[in-house]
Amino acid sequence: MDPVPQTRPQTAPALRRAPVQQRSAERLARILDACAVLLDETGYERLSTRAVAVRAGVPIGSVYRFFGNKRAMVAALALRNLDRYAERVSERLAATPLLDAHGAIDGVLDEFIAMKRTVPGFALVDFGVPAALPGEASDGSPGSTPGNTSDEASGAEGDTAIGDGEGDGEGGSRGEVEDPNRLVAERICGLLATHLGRPADEELHRKVLVGVETADALVRLAFRADPAGDPALVDETRLLLHAYLGPSLS
Repeated sequence: MDPVPQTRPQTAPALRRAPVQQRSAERLARILDACAVLLDETGYERLSTRAVAVRAGVPIGSVYRFFGNKRAMVAALALRNLDRYAERVSERLAATPLLDAHGAIDGVLDEFIAMKRTVPGFALVDFGVPAALPGEASDGSPGSTPGNTSDEASGAEGDTAIGDGEGDGEGGSRGEVEDPNRLVAERICGLLATHLGRPADEELHRKVLVGVETADALVRLAFRADPAGDPALVDETRLLLHAYLGPSLS
């Protein structure tokens, strides 16, 4: 059976320039993979575009070709996380088409918990960007300089150095993820409604948004209590979601 359709295509990433060649797409994926791993190792405050470039094995100019600062880079990672989460939920629902409302809610929660436990960087950056640091604007501290955006510059995509510092300033980025829980709720609402054969009306959107906000807070609490997610708190979250969302999904 095909996966349950998602509510819309892939979330548009917050990129200065979208990759147009396979090589560019692979380089972008390496940059985001390196960003995720370094978030686990250093945290957001110590993350730098230069460190990401070194870890990814790409020139610093490749990072600046896609992102004006580290906030834009982390925002793109968050949007990729959202797409991958929606894919996982879609596949989970498609694999068990006879799931009732509680089973569908379990699938949504279980995939979120699994990503918290296993996906690099997800424990710190799931679907949104950390709060701006003191002195850092919401789009990054000033300082990077925009440069050539041609894919063929210097004979190789991304090899022109666009900035030579740490590169965490605002360089024309569009990198903030606006209200990430609303984005999550929109995707989940469509998936659940399709799977359970009911309309994704205004009431369901509101219910799912409240459920997402509540689950987000409780799951964060569970992972503060236990790095692997406190099982008792996860169970309490599950019971709450069953009681609140179950009647609306049945």
